[in-house]
Amino acid sequence: MRIHYLSEENSILNHFLSEIRDVNIQKDRMRFRKNIERIGEIMAYELSKTLDYKALTVQTPLGTKQTTVVAAPVVLCSILRAGLALHQGFMNFFDAAENGFVSAYRHHFNNDDQFEILVEYQATPSFEGKNLILIDPMLATGQSIVAVLQKLHLEHQPKEIHIAVAIAAPEGIAYVEKNLPANCHLWVAALDEKLNEKNYIIPGLGDAGDLAYGSKL
Repeated sequence: MRIHYLSEENSILNHFLSEIRDVNIQKDRMRFRKNIERIGEIMAYELSKTLDYKALTVQTPLGTKQTTVVAAPVVLCSILRAGLALHQGFMNFFDAAENGFVSAYRHHFNNDDQFEILVEYQATPSFEGKNLILIDPMLATGQSIVAVLQKLHLEHQPKEIHIAVAIAAPEGIAYVEKNLPANCHLWVAALDEKLNEKNYIIPGLGDAGDLAYGSKL
């Protein structure tokens, strides 16, 4: 697996990452969503540099111009619900992309710390021969991403697979490296220290879905 760490160099990305972590700025739910969206836009731009392109001749009012465009169609697929704001950032740049949505959540046994990942709702186009970008703001254990991709792969074979996460833990990265094909790309805006005993990212930012859309029952 090829891993891309985007915050290793100073850029405006680190500014937005600092704001989504700040407990005071987090109180502004709309600003939190907008910052996640901005992070998605930056990640989409960086990811776009690695795709395959084809030549295109554009007719202008005064002549023609040779340029390039993305060769294979792009499908953006988000894990609900936390992935929606990050998805919007990618969609702002890949505006012609098809879009898919999948639900995945931790099902805890007897309300303890043990859990399994349940993947239930799925609404996706075909990925056959396309660039699949799977979007989820947090890569904690990595189990959700692996479970979703294993389910999606049952019917379609993408041209390329890109996984985009805002914040990741080392344990989650190790898990997806072990359980996903070697030709996948993993895009990480920020790498954090570790998981705690409840498998939450430390220092992290809290629950991205709750911060963006409100607490759930």
